[in-house]
Amino acid sequence: MSEVKRHVVTAEEAGMRLDRWFKVHFPQVTFAYLNKLTRTGQVRVAGARAKTNTRLEAEQEIRVPPLAFDTRPADAPKGDVKPLSPQERRLFDSMVLYEDRDIFVLDKPSGFAVQGGSKTHHHLDGLLMGLGAELGERPLLVHRLDRDTSGVIVIAKRRSVAAALGKLFATRAVKKTYWAVVKGVPKPAQGRIEVALIKAKGPEGDRMRASREGEEEDEQRAVTFYSVLDKAPPVAAWVSLKPVTGRQHQLRAHMAHIGTPILGDEKYGGLEGLPEGMDRKLHLHARRIIFPHPREGTIDITAPLPDHILRTFDIFGFDANRFEEGEG
Repeated sequence: MSEVKRHVVTAEEAGMRLDRWFKVHFPQVTFAYLNKLTRTGQVRVAGARAKTNTRLEAEQEIRVPPLAFDTRPADAPKGDVKPLSPQERRLFDSMVLYEDRDIFVLDKPSGFAVQGGSKTHHHLDGLLMGLGAELGERPLLVHRLDRDTSGVIVIAKRRSVAAALGKLFATRAVKKTYWAVVKGVPKPAQGRIEVALIKAKGPEGDRMRASREGEEEDEQRAVTFYSVLDKAPPVAAWVSLKPVTGRQHQLRAHMAHIGTPILGDEKYGGLEGLPEGMDRKLHLHARRIIFPHPREGTIDITAPLPDHILRTFDIFGFDANRFEEGEG
């Protein structure tokens, strides 16, 4: 059985926000999940309730409750976790873009969930559990992609590597480039979107929206740089997106906010008026990632475009080979 864990904030972690601290120590905990844990008082700092943006002080104690992924069946004791089936092994191997003794870099397909949920039983985290039965230590997610976003995602083979990479991701030492096809053409052709986001309530509770006056306490700062790489006015544009922050649905919400939602995005208006014959899938792809390797050197990996985006490129006459190795 999992138990409550207690951690003491180190001098190096003083001033770090609670959500950043969790990214370093528990990379599997999503912001939404952490928000639930703090809102219900399950996570406490120095014995008191805390918020995700609470600034930590050295020597404070952080109470971490038993976490969902500690107790679900796939995370049962090692002897109860089944190794990957031949079919699962083929799926995992087909995603590998890069591997060394510390990390995997995968090309996640669109529609394949990163983590499980009440209605999601087939997901990347589940494959990692099975892989752990083979390797002796379960590989860990370092960051996440939405279910319908395709492209590069980094996996740590050991917890120590996950912690080192978590610190890199928290300090913005990691550079990510996404490619998307959006409805309409953003104006100007290049820009910076700095719009704080907040989780919508009610029937749209699975969406993010721009925060409003009076909501500053709960908002999350979000910054995205975008650049139009090609266009088919007035219908669509191919854009490069470079997030400075890593909020839930950030790129999707930001592009919708400026009036050019990503094609195929059912949550943010990307399905309305979709051109005939076009795949009704999210046209957002994590194209390239660059980060310092925790041991030495630099990792620079580019993921090829998925078939549904290539078909859309053909429809609009966009040239996927225009940029070498994900440039743009």
